Amino acid sequence: MISSHTFRGLWAYRGFVLGSVKREFESKYSNAILGAAWSLLSPLAMIAVYTVIFAEVMRSKLPGSDNTFAYSIYLCAGILTWGLFAEIIARSQTMFIEQANLIKKISFPRISLPLIVVLNALLNFGIIFALFTAFLAISGNFPGMAFVAIVPVLALQVLFAIGLGMIIGVLNVFFRDVGQFFSIFIQFWFWFTPIVYPASILPETIRGLLVWNPMASIIGAYQTILVNGRAPDWNSLVLPLVLAVLMCVFALRLFRKRSGEMVDEL
Repeated sequence: MISSHTFRGLWAYRGFVLGSVKREFESKYSNAILGAAWSLLSPLAMIAVYTVIFAEVMRSKLPGSDNTFAYSIYLCAGILTWGLFAEIIARSQTMFIEQANLIKKISFPRISLPLIVVLNALLNFGIIFALFTAFLAISGNFPGMAFVAIVPVLALQVLFAIGLGMIIGVLNVFFRDVGQFFSIFIQFWFWFTPIVYPASILPETIRGLLVWNPMASIIGAYQTILVNGRAPDWNSLVLPLVLAVLMCVFALRLFRKRSGEMVDEL
């Protein structure tokens, strides 16, 4: 998928990539009194709200589970991981446009821009998810060895997100309506994915359509691990894996074919 020449280029510019990630993270909190502490306070507040409101106030229960925190964990597992996907997509669709001046003036491997997007998103996600993991451990809901299964699921999700994001990002340079359309489409996609509701409450005809929603399988895998403490059904992730690989291959070919034209268009 990625040639050795591309890998060498990325390695040669690793300082540029890591420096860009560091600068973006610092600039996010540069004018805030509490600085980077907000990266902890914001997710802590979200986890606390979901836990208190749904587990204690509304007494929301997850069908088939007697655990007080089951629905809160189910909700956090879906929303936090969907947030990673949405952030990669949102940043990818404008990454070439936002870096137009850099692309025009400096010679560097432009494939590093998607890598910067992914690393920034993973940094933000890592902070939030670490706090969520701490909550699971403190509340006695840590899934045990099944937690390791998150690694391949996360890798699959990132591969799927960046493949789709790069396609949208390249197309958005030439057709700005693409980004606008997808910003609306992803909202519908969120609600068609069992995140705030369990798939079991859907009518059987609609539930059958979830098979064709790759994010339903990916989010469902996280929820199985974190709520039920067991490994996901790996067969359900075959379709998302195939789509992720195909999209990454297509995205790289599209990028290589149109990278020269993008400079003129920007």
